Amino acid sequence: MLVCPNTLEGWRAVADKFFQRWNFPNTCGALDGKHVASRCPPKSGSLYFNYKGFYSIVLMALVDADYKFIWADIGGTGSSSDAQIYIQFL
Repeated sequence: MLVCPNTLEGWRAVADKFFQRWNFPNTCGALDGKHVASRCPPKSGSLYFNYKGFYSIVLMALVDADYKFIWADIGGTGSSSDAQIYIQFL
């Protein structure tokens, strides 16, 4: 089960752990995305076609200092950048 902090204190605890463990101050998580190859969905045009040259769905995840998932998004279109997917979360 993902446990994403929803209070200032929760995010501060994540940031404190990053500083203690990795010496990265003011860090609220490590974020990365992965393109998962897929077939072109019907009538989607180039929406799922990524810059790597294949159709994909994007899996994006945020982990805490102990590599535990605290947030994930699955299903972003392959043509979307990491920033576009993360902004939708906010």
